[in-house]
Amino acid sequence: MELGIKGKTALVCASSKGLGRGCAEALAEAGVSLVLNARGAEALEQTADHIRTTYGVDVTCVAADITDEAGRARVLEAAGDVDILVTNAGGPPPGMWSDWERDDFIKALDANMLTPIALIKALVPGMMERGWGRVVNITSQSVKAPIAVLGLSNSARAGLTGYVAGTSRQVAGKGVTINNLLPGIHDTDRATALDGGIMKQQGITREVARAQREATIPADRYGTAAEFGAACAFLCSTHAGFIVGQNLLLDGGGTNFTI
Repeated sequence: MELGIKGKTALVCASSKGLGRGCAEALAEAGVSLVLNARGAEALEQTADHIRTTYGVDVTCVAADITDEAGRARVLEAAGDVDILVTNAGGPPPGMWSDWERDDFIKALDANMLTPIALIKALVPGMMERGWGRVVNITSQSVKAPIAVLGLSNSARAGLTGYVAGTSRQVAGKGVTINNLLPGIHDTDRATALDGGIMKQQGITREVARAQREATIPADRYGTAAEFGAACAFLCSTHAGFIVGQNLLLDGGGTNFTI
């Protein structure tokens, strides 16, 4: 399917690997020029080189912590007037409800709620003036079905979801859509880290830990960054202009809902 976004420019956060990279590659395949951001310069440049070579699009790299105000300012300066924004940041660590103090919640809110909001506020007004724009926030399946050990993530991402629900409906009339992509378990570093936690907790091998989690997914496997990226690219396409303020689950059927 032709997505109708060739020649557009996108800022994709945390895009040197994992789900962010999957989104960046899918957009590049559709002919979108990219501004890529991640903290690690080496991995970021490697990803950028691969995308330039494979898809022939322009790629600008900004190695910075998007959750830091100074780093975010550098990214926004490089991004300029982008047409597409994909927000993404690593999730906070797992734990128990009794482990977390105020500072832990503030850090989670900064990364997974307040940073996407700051990026939306910075870039959406320009999209509205130009009459077209797409924002996709990578959040989590936990906003629909909270995961007990991910209470920090549950809290911060639920806050972003509420913000998007209201904001998206205020900007849609100007040709700008804002939606959320909710990943379940995908084959990324985050999944590997969570598998590792189960290994330690239960004293089992990584293979057994993964098999246990795969058994909870009706699709009987982890998702891939490529299929996640394809969903992101569709939400950024010209075909998705009537999809507003939605929370799209990509979880292999793992979250059992009728709606």
